[in-house]
Amino acid sequence: MVLVDTPVWSLAFRRKTVSAPQVEQLADLIAKSEAAMIGPIRQEVLSGIRTPSEFSKVRLRLRAFPDVRLDEEHFERAAEFFNLCRSRGIQGSNTDFLICAVADLHGMAIFTTDRDFEHFANQVPIRLH
Repeated sequence: MVLVDTPVWSLAFRRKTVSAPQVEQLADLIAKSEAAMIGPIRQEVLSGIRTPSEFSKVRLRLRAFPDVRLDEEHFERAAEFFNLCRSRGIQGSNTDFLICAVADLHGMAIFTTDRDFEHFANQVPIRLH
């Protein structure tokens, strides 16, 4: 399984014209039933959509991907990663470190266009797709 980050979902589901290689890779993951989602990513993708009709369209498309269930262990690991990276001068959002924690705990790679994850990967045990 591959945990797909917000920028990749947005490229595929929120852009009018899509011809990015990441969209092709996402389509391949979807075809293989290997694309994973968590609630905070779903919220980020849906946030800021301007029209109710577009919101409904994207929400319906995302419903094909059930969320990985999150529990205390995910949030505790995310906090550990946040603290470790911060102590080494690397900043990231709570959601970024939650993505890292989920990927680590479930043995998933992370598929993102966010270059910050390259810095995280040098500090915490994550793999990038």
